[in-house]
Amino acid sequence: ICDHLDNPQNKFKSIHVGGTNGKGSTSHMLSSILQESGYKVGLYTSPHLVDFRERIRINGKMISEESVEDFMNKNLNFFDRNNFSFFEMTVGLAFDFFSKNKVDIAVIEVGMGGRLDSTNIIDPILSIITNISIDHTNFLGSNISDIAKEKAGIIKENTPVVIGETQNEIKSIFIDFANTKNSKIVFADEFYYESYNCDLKGNYQQKNIKTVLKSVELLNNIGFKIENTHLKDGMNYIINNTGLRGRWQILQKEPIIICDTAHNEAALKEVMSQLNEFDNSNLHFIIGFSNDKNLENISKIFPENSKYYFVQSKVGRARNAKVVRDAFKSNNRNGDYFKSIKETINYVRGICNKNDIIFIGGSTFIVSEIFDEF
Repeated sequence: ICDHLDNPQNKFKSIHVGGTNGKGSTSHMLSSILQESGYKVGLYTSPHLVDFRERIRINGKMISEESVEDFMNKNLNFFDRNNFSFFEMTVGLAFDFFSKNKVDIAVIEVGMGGRLDSTNIIDPILSIITNISIDHTNFLGSNISDIAKEKAGIIKENTPVVIGETQNEIKSIFIDFANTKNSKIVFADEFYYESYNCDLKGNYQQKNIKTVLKSVELLNNIGFKIENTHLKDGMNYIINNTGLRGRWQILQKEPIIICDTAHNEAALKEVMSQLNEFDNSNLHFIIGFSNDKNLENISKIFPENSKYYFVQSKVGRARNAKVVRDAFKSNNRNGDYFKSIKETINYVRGICNKNDIIFIGGSTFIVSEIFDEF
């Protein structure tokens, strides 16, 4: 695809962001800070929540419908002759769009894994790996060592790499990969940082903030000009600058309705930790999961004495809501299943009092569908 498009990925600078959790938030933080610093910034992320065009932005503005149509019309015959995936074509579109619009830099989020991800054709000025936990085991491996090796595949020759979280059992894997590539490696959580306010309010964002601060330091070392005021404003206006949604997002205040795209064990533990600040007896969970999740393990992360409402999203990868209900019930998390997000949220709103908390999540696709109701 890139050969066909005259290798657009080589015509702009890029930052490559991988990892199991936090790579989307980290990418949006960096984009916001670089925008505040006066750069023209491309941002490629996935998946989208509501509109396909969310995946491809320049300075926070989504790619136009006309640009998508023009690209597809121009290249449709080529795509038809080859067996390209949706993701591959989308990556090609993003690279082509960033090149034609002459971005100063593009922040490129890995789709899945790293080594074999379509985005890994880029030659970035900085690589970032946020953390490693168990997810997508049917593609990446069943243990964090195997998954770490896949993620480490984005480390490039003579290119600095930031690791967000030090995990002792896999630290040496990243160091060995970096050494073979003659690349400087730093672990962001081993440094002290000034505290910065952030408009993303999930407690887990503190880990991503450390990753971003170390990344900004390295960017300044290689010629970028990001001042402290740019850093502060970038952190304060991430949502406005980039359009990020679905990360500990409060949709309503009475009762409080929170959604979050956390969808694997490690991410859900972080979210549950923050929800533990509330009274569990007042918590209502509207949740659904994808087919590849271990429901036995995930169900135990949720509190026992809360109320549950299980729903299946409209995508093909979604787990049947009755199956989810039965798995949770076997671990004393009781509730019932519903036909749709709309039916579920209307029912739960009707039985809640204004002091209750409604949490919606378990899957990016569940969060995506709830935005239709808000």
